[in-house]
Amino acid sequence: MMQELYDLKILAVDDEAAICGMIREILCGAGFRLVQTAQSCAQARRVYVDFAPDAVVLDVMLPDGDGFSLMREFRRSRNIPILFLSARDADEDRLHGLGLGADDYIVKPFLPQELVLRLTAVLRRSYAAQLGSADNVLHLGETVVDWGSGSVTRGGKTMQLTAKEYALLRKLADNRGNIVTIDALCRAAWDDETFGYENTLMVHIRRLREKIEENPSKPRWLLTVRGLGYKLAKEEVQ
Repeated sequence: MMQELYDLKILAVDDEAAICGMIREILCGAGFRLVQTAQSCAQARRVYVDFAPDAVVLDVMLPDGDGFSLMREFRRSRNIPILFLSARDADEDRLHGLGLGADDYIVKPFLPQELVLRLTAVLRRSYAAQLGSADNVLHLGETVVDWGSGSVTRGGKTMQLTAKEYALLRKLADNRGNIVTIDALCRAAWDDETFGYENTLMVHIRRLREKIEENPSKPRWLLTVRGLGYKLAKEEVQ
């Protein structure tokens, strides 16, 4: 059965409650609907059995063990994607984690959008068959957005989305046909207080239109809803 990316279950394991809460907030804000957290190996084992996650964001240092050993335990039952998240940035730790079969390794502190982009890339690669091709691309008339590579192809020309453009377009696409408020778009791109970002948002929207619209001055897809926000049209606007 085909799944949606944001229905995949994510387990985040970190010994700090604040970090767990932040990861959950970042992922839920990006659209993930099923996110659980744990703060120790023992708790992670229980959640792993009850929740059956599709992927794990795993800290290296835990109060009752280490993430490397925990990954080996998880992998004995199911070969799910695992992304290490740790303050330890020594090359030997990173290489050790990747050598054990980890799918990625991010060093704290990290940018929220970096976590989202790298996790979604791992998920799309790992669950390509279940997600199906429809989830991997967005069609806007003759324009095709490839979520896996973050690229836009229009008129035989391929352009790369920036991280902010990717986050904004993804948020709009996940709510296609519905209005997405300015505040919601700012949170998706900056994961911060929205005050002061409105003008910057307008700049990113303009640049995004230049990539996806045939005529950015008269957009057919990325529409402004005055006083509220923006929406991505489901079909062509006459």
